[in-house]
Order: sequence, then structure tokens, then C-alpha cells
Amino acid sequence: MTQHTTPVRDPRLGRIIAATPAAVAGVVLLLPSGPPDSDRRPPPLPDRRTRALARRLAAEGSSHGIAAHVVRYRYRGWNGDRADLAQDAAWAADEAVRRYGDVPVCLAGRGMGGRAALRTAGHHAVTSVLAVAPWLPEESTDAEPEPVRQLAGRQVMIVHGTNDERCDPELSFRLAERAKKSNRDICRFEVHSDGHALAQHRTEVLSLAADFVLGALLGTDFARPVTDAFAAPPPLGLRMPLASGFGRSLRH
Repeated sequence: MTQHTTPVRDPRLGRIIAATPAAVAGVVLLLPSGPPDSDRRPPPLPDRRTRALARRLAAEGSSHGIAAHVVRYRYRGWNGDRADLAQDAAWAADEAVRRYGDVPVCLAGRGMGGRAALRTAGHHAVTSVLAVAPWLPEESTDAEPEPVRQLAGRQVMIVHGTNDERCDPELSFRLAERAKKSNRDICRFEVHSDGHALAQHRTEVLSLAADFVLGALLGTDFARPVTDAFAAPPPLGLRMPLASGFGRSLRH
């Protein structure tokens, strides 16, 4: 009887979004979401919310030397202790260094991709992390809490809708609260009345994400609300409301 073996899968970077900068000053790696458990192949295209974020970051960043790639995972799911999405995020950071040299890398993830971004922050090339509506495991006395030590020395922004019924926003707050004890460069924005998709305030969320990623990679000034969120002591800087209309006059 012939036995069929599953072919080895490799992660890869999607094609660069928008035009390739003449000189790359920084790289943003987009990490799509996924389920807790699945050995299936990911879909050929990332979810539309990840695509929208990727397009926005590329549109604003390519002229400043920012290269944006979506990470293509080997498997759809996180898969317990295997943490496949985090492994693939680490591979992608290695690949960014191989392609572009010693440039800062930002990991930007949604849902389970947000968890992968936070978990992989300790990679030597990663200088910043954006986690949008991150999926985090329920806290339990029988298990170690989600780690935060790897966030030290990185600029970190978490964005979460207060009505998210898929990924509990209180879990991201508690993670940010633990991380803030050893890393002052972490902030968290709450999108009031919005759910997991952040559809009601899509424009504001994309503007906030772009402001953070470009500021973190290029070393430029953040918008005033972002600067205030980083500077504010907890819990204020970890429950910063995202104002309606954010992005219309970012520097004011």
C-alpha cells in the first residue's frame, strides 16, 4: 500500500506592496489572523482587513523607504505549543534582514496575527509591534500567562474595540498592564462601541496604525494622541480612547 507524506511547507513573504523603495529604511511585516488550531493551508489571499491595513501602510510608507510585506504562513492555525504563526513571524523577520540588511522591522498583526506579533517581538531586528484586536488565551492558574518580557525595548501599540466578542479586550489590557511595568514604550487605544472588525471606525484605526508604524520605523514624531498615550501612566495610557475623526489633522 502506497503511503502519502504531507509535503514540507515553508513560510514566505508576499510580494512587496506598492512600489519597491529605492532605498529601504524599514520593513513592516503584516501578520494575518487565524484560528487557534488548524493544520490546513492558509487561503491564497489574506483577510480583507489585513489587506486594507497593508495597502494603507504601503501607500503612506513606500515614498519614505518603507517596504511592506504580508507574511504567508505554513499553516492556518496557532496550534498550541507549536505556535506556528509566531515561528513564521520569526522566519519573516530573518528574511527581512536577509533581503534588506540592518533596518528596523515592525510586526503588525490582527487577531491571532496580533498574538504572533507580540510573541515574536524579541527578535533582534524587531523594534516595534502593532497588535490590532489581538487574540490572547484566557488566563488560568494552571498555565503560564502570555509572556511580555520580549516586549522590553520595543515600541508597542495595541488597538482594541471595547465590544469585541471574539477577542476579549480585557485580556489585551491586562497584558499591556503587565508589560508596562518593565516597558514604558507601550500604549493601548480603545475603540469605543466597536467590535472585532473595527468596521465602525475603520478610517480612524487605519490612520492610527499608519501614524504609529511610520513614526516607529522612521523615528518621526507621533501624532499628539499617540505621544500622550505613551507618556500617560497606567491605566490612562492603556485605555486611551480613539477619537472620532483621528487622522484628519494628525499633527494637531
